[in-house]
Amino acid sequence: MEQLKGACIIGQSGGPTSVINASAQGVIQTALASPQITRVLGAAHGIKGVLADKLYDMGQEDPAQLDLLQYTPSSALGSCRYKLADPDQDDTDYRRILEIFQKYDVRYFFYNGGN
Repeated sequence: MEQLKGACIIGQSGGPTSVINASAQGVIQTALASPQITRVLGAAHGIKGVLADKLYDMGQEDPAQLDLLQYTPSSALGSCRYKLADPDQDDTDYRRILEIFQKYDVRYFFYNGGN
């Protein structure tokens, strides 16, 4: 089976903890090293950053600073508690997410924290 090749987005949600940053660090560094992932983007304040097209290019960050995430409290990318509407009632957010994913050729989406 052919593997998907494209960009990824990582976002954070829920309570800001050091665990959320350690998880993000693992995903970011693994994604940066993956030959299938062409670009690693961090969503500012979770899904709200995707919806607003506010994304950070994690490949431009200092690797030493990324290493520090595993020991850093809070949520480095910013968190949110935004709830998407039921798509049967309002699919506006879902259409916007797909628009952003197409714009950046996103094939992988990682979202940690919250429920």
